[in-house]
Order: sequence, then C-alpha cells, then structure tokens
Amino acid sequence: MTRTRTVLALLVLGALTFGTGSPTWVTTAVATALEPEVAVAATGTSAAPGVGAGALVLLAAGVACALTGRVARYVALVVAAAGGVLVVASTLTVVADPTPAATAAASAATGVTDLTSPVALTAWPWAAVVTGVLAVVVAVWGAVAARGWAATSGRHERAAATPSAASAEPSAPAAPAGSPDDEIDPHDAWDALSRGDDPTGR
Repeated sequence: MTRTRTVLALLVLGALTFGTGSPTWVTTAVATALEPEVAVAATGTSAAPGVGAGALVLLAAGVACALTGRVARYVALVVAAAGGVLVVASTLTVVADPTPAATAAASAATGVTDLTSPVALTAWPWAAVVTGVLAVVVAVWGAVAARGWAATSGRHERAAATPSAASAEPSAPAAPAGSPDDEIDPHDAWDALSRGDDPTGR
C-alpha cells in the first residue's frame, strides 16, 4: 500500500466513523406526568463518545502520515490503530449493554430515568465496528509498507558545475616598436636622414 492510499484510507475512514456516529443508535420510551409514552433516542456520539474521539484521531493520523517524516509516520500509524481500537471498544460497550446509554438519553430529554419499553439498537453500531476494524487493518498494513515510502523532503541534490580548467586572461599584446609613444627628436631625425638612415629605426 502506498502512502497516498494509506492517507486517503485513514481520512475516509475517519469521515465514515463520524457518519456512523451521527444517526440514532439506541431507542426506547419513558412515561412522564404529561404523556404516558415519550420516545427517546440516542445518537452514536452521545451513546459512545469514544466513536467521535476515534474519528478525530483517524483524521489527524491521516494528515500526519502525509506531512511527517519516517519516525513520526510510524507513530501516526500506531495512533491510527489505537483510534480504530477505541471506536470498536466504545461501540461494543454500547452493544453489550445499551441500557445506560438509553437511560442517559431519557434523563437528558425528559428528566425521567424509568424506561417503559425495551431498549432497541439500530444497525449503525455495527457499521461503526466495521470502520474501526478497517482502520486497524489500514494502520497495520501501512506500517508494514511504510519502509518503501519515499522520504517527505523537497530538497534535491544539485551537482555544482565546476570548470575543468580556469580560463586564463588573454595577455595584452606588446606594443610594436616605433609606436607613437616613442617620440623622435627632430634633430636626431635630420642627422639620420643626412647619413641616409631611417630615423624610425626600421
């Protein structure tokens, strides 16, 4: 499994876990002084607070896997697995005994804690169990595959271009003999011409 797939899987499972915790998990009824039967319902996040917490953990772990280095990546995957375990454990606690959750919901809604009808569970707790188990599987699978993930670094080595030999500065040409800088004395020039010599020395 690639890092991208692992990150996407954790983010999707975190969102799905939130989705499974939002609907009604537990239903029952109570009797009040005004009405003989009042329907009571409890959502997943209120019946099992660990589900919402686990969903947040999965989302945070997914983001951490995408942004952190090798060591922190493994830590994030371990945390993701723990988040999945938290979701499963919290859900199974409600499945095993939904009465406390129903009683708490009845007390919050009507102030009455004496239930007048059996407590019923919907299918959403089982959906939460599935997302929690999948989160553990993805975290473990990602930890096994993480050895082959590329390092999260934007730096690339660049070879410095060094010249094979330093270019030498071209030397200035020597001034030719008889340049204008060599001034000729007029008297010497006349004497040289009288002898039939070239006054420039050529």
